[in-house]
Amino acid sequence: MNPSAALASRPLGRTGLKVSEIGFGAWGISRAMWGRTDDAESLRALRKALDLGVNFFDTAYVYGHGHSERLISQALREAGLAGAAEPQGRILLATKIPPKNMEWPAHPHGRLEGAFPPEWIEACTERSLRNLRADCLSLQQLHVWTDAWLKDPFWPQSLGALERLKAQGKIRYLGISVNSGEPGSAFAAALSGVFDTVQVVLNLFEQGAAERLLPLCAERGVGVIVRCPFDEGGLSGLTPQTRFEPEDFRSYYFGGERLAETCRRAEALKASLASRWAALPEAAIKFCLSFPEVSCVIPGMRQSAHVEANVRAADGRYFDKELLSELRKHAWARDFYH
Repeated sequence: MNPSAALASRPLGRTGLKVSEIGFGAWGISRAMWGRTDDAESLRALRKALDLGVNFFDTAYVYGHGHSERLISQALREAGLAGAAEPQGRILLATKIPPKNMEWPAHPHGRLEGAFPPEWIEACTERSLRNLRADCLSLQQLHVWTDAWLKDPFWPQSLGALERLKAQGKIRYLGISVNSGEPGSAFAAALSGVFDTVQVVLNLFEQGAAERLLPLCAERGVGVIVRCPFDEGGLSGLTPQTRFEPEDFRSYYFGGERLAETCRRAEALKASLASRWAALPEAAIKFCLSFPEVSCVIPGMRQSAHVEANVRAADGRYFDKELLSELRKHAWARDFYH
């Protein structure tokens, strides 16, 4: 890809913001749960993303207790873009507030007061602003969600904290991160008018969000941020012989017979795509961007080569309805996180 070529952008729902079709998912550069990482290489990947037109950077405080946020800040400073974040600049910074009780996923019977009390929401936001060296976050997200919280008696207090932060100019827009494998847990949130975005798992295996959540978000003007387009690596070229370091969460995620089954299903996908799309990782990105409701896809990118490949896949040549319909037979609903 010609580095000078513009990376296409899409509307982030009703916010008025334009986000690059490929965003930077920053969990993998956090030194947490992904095995050994190299900060120098992570910074090169971040700089490559900036060079190629990526303008949306998604992180979270829990990603290395702020390490990912600080790396993004460092990359912006080194690129001479320290003042380029919202509200005045072209770089969009999104982060997430972890639940105070550190419970993933959110449970319908869980107590909102234990997850997102007002003082916790405010303290986490201030901490992320310091880590990112920013005055304002383009998007602040709750890192877990269940629609039951909208009816929780404590909800007005949690929402009040978020609204105060908006009034103070510390965050512009609000979003949620949807439970993995549970797109239905965010229908009421999309309808509520409170949240400007949802972040959801969507990939060639996990296709459930495409059925109802994506059309609902389009109807309500809610931006859709797609995470895990490669199924934590299952769609990026793993083999049954792949082994992960003990500290890499994928040693559990693909534990037992899961890796062999994932590889078998990936091979079946490759066979279905072979006549049109030879590379499965490229197809994985194109699949997500084939849905017009999707605003941005945020693959994890720990190396410059990952950035280049993912940006190259965002070339406007996406799947038609016929192929999307054919690919539904490969949908594989399961939850390897638990």
